[in-house]
Amino acid sequence: MTQVKSQMTLEEFLALPEGEGDITYELVDGEAKPKMLPKRYHSRLTGTIYTLLKLCVENRGEVGIEWAITLKRRGRDWAPVPDLLYISYSRLNSDLIEDEACPIPPDLAIEIISPDQTFGEMSAKATDYLNAGLLRVWVVDAKAKTITIFYPDARPETKSGVDILEDSLLEGLRITAEQIFQQAGIP
Repeated sequence: MTQVKSQMTLEEFLALPEGEGDITYELVDGEAKPKMLPKRYHSRLTGTIYTLLKLCVENRGEVGIEWAITLKRRGRDWAPVPDLLYISYSRLNSDLIEDEACPIPPDLAIEIISPDQTFGEMSAKATDYLNAGLLRVWVVDAKAKTITIFYPDARPETKSGVDILEDSLLEGLRITAEQIFQQAGIP
């Protein structure tokens, strides 16, 4: 098992070995904090949303699953690992990226609430993402069957049921919240 010291630098965090066990870590306030292991519905939602985004942004950007991002949070290094992210080719220069953490803020981060997390915690994280330069954050709640979209310059919007989810960042995406949860097989 990897020994994780408290108060580490971004460079130390990024140098941690990959693939030991099933634990994914995020760097928060100088500490490597474990992420909750995804469960069945979380996994289904991740796959469904990934497929929808991949089809929607074909040739315009990249969709990543649990791809770490190097950002700043309250003036400190921060390396969150969103469940999904989308980064457009206008932000991502493909010849600058190797097999590493995403070095620039993506257009969109998507966080799916795990059983031990609250909407309030995810809302705070969404605010941190926006303050770090992201253009959108989606917080997906499988229990409530809602998708809340956070913007840097407007109030969040919560979509449920037959509310249509569309966004100028994701040209061509037009789907209801209900359809997403149905496609994911969420009862």
